[in-house]
Amino acid sequence: MKKATDPTQSVQRVKVGMTGLAFVLLLIGLASAVFSSANREPPVQAVGASKPEVVANLSMGDNPIGNEAEVKEPLAELGVTPSAATETLNTTAPAPPAPK
Repeated sequence: MKKATDPTQSVQRVKVGMTGLAFVLLLIGLASAVFSSANREPPVQAVGASKPEVVANLSMGDNPIGNEAEVKEPLAELGVTPSAATETLNTTAPAPPAPK
């Protein structure tokens, strides 16, 4: 059989739940305030540091290397994988049929 729940126990559970919910909402509001104030600050510019807009434009210019194949295959340049040009050179003729 079910026992009848005490009304004071139900009220206490509601109070604890509401207090926990209020605490979580307060914590989220505090974190939001801290992060929004950090976003409003201007970025720090060190003396003699590179400027991001200049560095970004440097990579968009002409290719200083001059060889497009190396730029397109960085893993082949590092020696991790063979390049496509090497794979076409390494093709072999099919084996002749076995004699009967």
